[in-house]
Amino acid sequence: MTLAAAHANTGDTAWLLAATALVLLMTPGLALFYGGMVRTKSVLNMLMMSFVSIALVTVVWLTAGYSLAFGKDAGGGLIGGLEHAGMAGLGPDSVQGTVPTLLFATFQLTFAIITAALISGAIADRAKFAAWLVFVPLWALLVYVPVAHWVWGPGGWILEGLGALDFAGGLPVEITSGASGLALCLVLGPRLGFKKDAMRPHNLPMVMLGAGLLWFGWFGFNAGSALGANGLAAAAFLNTMAAGCTGLLGWLFVEQQRDGHPTTLGAASGAVAGLVAITPSCGSVSLLGALVVGLAAGVVCSYAVSWKFKLNYDDSLDVVGVHLVGGVIGTLLIGVFAVDTMTGGPEGLLYGGGLGQLGRQLVAVLAVAAYAFAVTYGIGRILDRTIGLRADEDHEHTGLDLTVHAETAYDHGVLGHGAPVSAHSVPSAQKVKPQA
Repeated sequence: MTLAAAHANTGDTAWLLAATALVLLMTPGLALFYGGMVRTKSVLNMLMMSFVSIALVTVVWLTAGYSLAFGKDAGGGLIGGLEHAGMAGLGPDSVQGTVPTLLFATFQLTFAIITAALISGAIADRAKFAAWLVFVPLWALLVYVPVAHWVWGPGGWILEGLGALDFAGGLPVEITSGASGLALCLVLGPRLGFKKDAMRPHNLPMVMLGAGLLWFGWFGFNAGSALGANGLAAAAFLNTMAAGCTGLLGWLFVEQQRDGHPTTLGAASGAVAGLVAITPSCGSVSLLGALVVGLAAGVVCSYAVSWKFKLNYDDSLDVVGVHLVGGVIGTLLIGVFAVDTMTGGPEGLLYGGGLGQLGRQLVAVLAVAAYAFAVTYGIGRILDRTIGLRADEDHEHTGLDLTVHAETAYDHGVLGHGAPVSAHSVPSAQKVKPQA
């Protein structure tokens, strides 16, 4: 894994440095995307759930997560060892492929961060922030880290034993976050007023800005996974662009036919759905395959987001409908559209590969989804019975911004309703000295 005598390639290193920054930017982009989709009373709480994930996951990753995910397999392809705990033995001259190992570890860290943050959208408006602070490190260590080892780590059973393909994270990122979001939805129960009150996005320009930042960062997410400035990165980059576009168009087409109105929320959601689906397949399919993958995700996910009303689970911001469903679509379609010019060998059903690769992809999807759901459900139940996972009913009714953070995103006179006033809540130009 680490070649002491090797030297990093400066071009590959420069590209991965940029890609790492791009992927990190996706989490603030996600915060804006989610923040615009909730109601005004919980905007800041939604932003905080993403931003605090950066800090929490980083600590877990540097202390043990990276070593367990990418260290030498400890047996059975299930988990790595602790030889690099605390980043031990990884100096500036240590090389992973053609890039510094420390950079590779940081790049992978940004994936773990946004995966944890994605889950927050499923439980928006009703989760205790204190419980989230405990949930994130536990989830990262018990769910994300093992699955990352299975899919990308040396000796991982999905990568080397099963032979399923996942270029940039359909399994460890999209499917784990979606399945975990579903598990927490069931633990928490629906929001107050679910299926009765209007819960529309409060700021669609914010949603569009967040979607734009996500799309921008996704080029680092997917093309950066080539770990080099090369032709594979270029192909993944183009496939990412194409799938985002057809995802957007597919969602808008469904809206126009079904509702008579193409919406900005639909455009943003469709682009994200296409990007989700191309994540696992961007390094395996041709441009034609990427166009079909994105279109399929845009169309199917536009219907999937309504399943929560029929099945009575409250996935607040459609993490299940977009990330789980989109991740499943993109991972399975590798078994249909994979081409040997991209994979270096394995081919999909349409290119003469038979049903073998599709079967391997299906096994990987089922295993990861089941594991993520079961472990997350267990974590959620334990937290709910100990410190409590759901916010108090009066906090949820008033809004988590004011009750948890003592702040509001917008000044609508709420400070006159019992909110504490501090130097941070009153602009300096409005501070008035009391008269004698």
